[in-house]
Amino acid sequence: MTTWTSDELNKIGNAEELRIASLRSDGTLRKPVIIWVVSAGDDLYVRSAYGRTSAWFRGVLARHEGHIQAGGVDKDVTFVEEVDPDINDRIDAAYLAKYSHYPQYVAPMVTPEVKAATIILVPRSTGS
Repeated sequence: MTTWTSDELNKIGNAEELRIASLRSDGTLRKPVIIWVVSAGDDLYVRSAYGRTSAWFRGVLARHEGHIQAGGVDKDVTFVEEVDPDINDRIDAAYLAKYSHYPQYVAPMVTPEVKAATIILVPRSTGS
């Protein structure tokens, strides 16, 4: 499995926002959506603020591949659902710490509905 370089992890993890676009069934990218991103350990995570019913989240689940941009990094990624409760607790802490200056917006990011829409971003090699 491909991993993030420490430079990519720092740049994306420190970015305030991330642009995420999933692949359509024909292989083209959907329109990017701007969301929050956090790092926990050596991984990067995103959550859908509107839970599993949001359009971008449904798009991610359809093909599990797409593209992200944040902190000057452009990367093709694989989207993997994160369901481990211990890891989700660490992700909660990362959201609460990183976005504490937006208390009214970060509080919903750690609710059970939103936690159920957690995705780990796994870098994809573009060469086949």
